Amino acid sequence: MLRQPAVAGRFYSADPAVLRRDVESYLSPPEDRQHAIACMVPHAGYIYSGQVAGAVFSRIEIPDRCVVLCPNHTGRGHPLAIMDEGEWKTPLGDIAIDSELAAQIINKFPALVPDAAAHQSEHAIEVELPFLQVLRPGMTFVPIAIGTSRLMLLEKLGEALATLVKDDTGNQSERSVLIIASSDMNHYEDDASTRVKDRKAIDKILALDPPGLHETVLRESISMCGFGPAVAMLTAAKRLGGTCAELVQYATSGDVSGDRNMVVGYAGIVVT
Repeated sequence: MLRQPAVAGRFYSADPAVLRRDVESYLSPPEDRQHAIACMVPHAGYIYSGQVAGAVFSRIEIPDRCVVLCPNHTGRGHPLAIMDEGEWKTPLGDIAIDSELAAQIINKFPALVPDAAAHQSEHAIEVELPFLQVLRPGMTFVPIAIGTSRLMLLEKLGEALATLVKDDTGNQSERSVLIIASSDMNHYEDDASTRVKDRKAIDKILALDPPGLHETVLRESISMCGFGPAVAMLTAAKRLGGTCAELVQYATSGDVSGDRNMVVGYAGIVVT
């Protein structure tokens, strides 16, 4: 199956040359990139969140294989939906799903259901792919869309991912896998309120506290769309020996639009 782009020409340019230039404009010049276990990046239109996403991807090595977790904005399909075969098309070319890794994830966490419908119109993974294609041509990935907020399921998914990234000796596999959580932060409140709410969620992420993030988002009514993916990512990262989370960049849409009355927050975080 070839999954067609859903938001090319809207969230990012549909013209390959323009898109490549745009992505490269958000990336810092090549330097010594650090090995990361996981990261969190935003997924809005590039004009708003491209700089934050680019700052994260500029900081880290992109391995041959990635697992990308995103929220299910559309409500379509299964609440724990994986695509386990095929390719995704972007203006920069096709990017293959890692069928072997996807099958291993399903085996470890059978609650995941192969379901292309949940991914067909979902933008939150799609917008990350051009960055990965520019930085690591030929890499493969596994897309997972999460439409549940049940803490137990999110933690079990994270634990399963961590198990697969380790080899039989308990060491991190030489075939490294980067776990990416795609999430924006608080939505459609004024800039000052959004920054206060986002800081509460970010502090839990920086503390590597998945249950704390889950509880804070729900208690404080923080409309962080990808808190489920972030909880799963943090759970996996801790199991893989992660000890440090760094806020690489934070912004709101108001920084670009000038409208501070109704904004969306964007945080870029690296876990090592």
